[in-house]
Amino acid sequence: MKVYVINGPNINLLGTREPEIYGYETLDDIATKCIEIGNKKGIDVKFMQSNYEGELVGWIQDAIKNNIDAIYDKKQVNESDIKDIISDIKNEKINGINVTMPFKNSIIPFIDKLSFEANESQSVNTIYLESGKIIGHNTDITGFELGLRHFKYDVKDKKVLILGAGGVVSSMILALNRMKVSKIILSNRTKKKAENLKKSFKDLDIVAWGNVPNFDMIINATSIGLKEEDEIKLNYSKIGSNKFFYDVIYNPQQTNFLKKAKEYGNKTGNGKMMFIYQARQAFTIWHKLLPEINDEIIKLLD
Repeated sequence: MKVYVINGPNINLLGTREPEIYGYETLDDIATKCIEIGNKKGIDVKFMQSNYEGELVGWIQDAIKNNIDAIYDKKQVNESDIKDIISDIKNEKINGINVTMPFKNSIIPFIDKLSFEANESQSVNTIYLESGKIIGHNTDITGFELGLRHFKYDVKDKKVLILGAGGVVSSMILALNRMKVSKIILSNRTKKKAENLKKSFKDLDIVAWGNVPNFDMIINATSIGLKEEDEIKLNYSKIGSNKFFYDVIYNPQQTNFLKKAKEYGNKTGNGKMMFIYQARQAFTIWHKLLPEINDEIIKLLD
């Protein structure tokens, strides 16, 4: 644990300036005591002083960016574990959690209140405690939208085909509608799951798995591609070129879906930036800070 002790203007004059009022201890004396106490308690004390406001602000920002006392860990759970995890949040043993498939929908009954985005999508990927209540939020919507903008692809008035109907798809539909696409078409291996989504999104068109209508952008939101040998059966030569192929999967970075699309002259992108932007929003919810996304952060997922 680190503690920053930041002292402002004129504090360097302690012990010499009006000692009968402010005392005879110097700033160095106080610094030594703070560091010694910190060492005894296992605390790394950083003691600083400046007469310049800009330098002080810089130190405060560095302390905020680099010294969040938190652990982010992953845990494989079963549905029977959800109640205990929610209890740990209520008892403040855990500050918050991210939820991934297959629990983005099934965790909702355990939550006290849904954010607007979570309610609209009926999908939760971020949970936190606020005023004693468990709040469920969805950062996938913003994550997908900002991730897509990263590729400088304008989906406005475009026709989008989505493959898959899992927990993230409702978030994508909301983001795409927000970005004013002209039409969203959905195809899923299990037709019933696709039809369930249509109950929430009336303008959604459903096509049978394997049927590929004309589109401007196609999104793979299935798990096909996680394995090296995975392949989505598409007639790439018939589809042609100058389309945008987007894969939610980012590990591997180049699925067969994207490799073949590129061979036929199409623009491609994976879900890495979506993952980063949704994570940034979750981080902001938990810590009230907006972290910077730079090349160093992006390369962590390469």
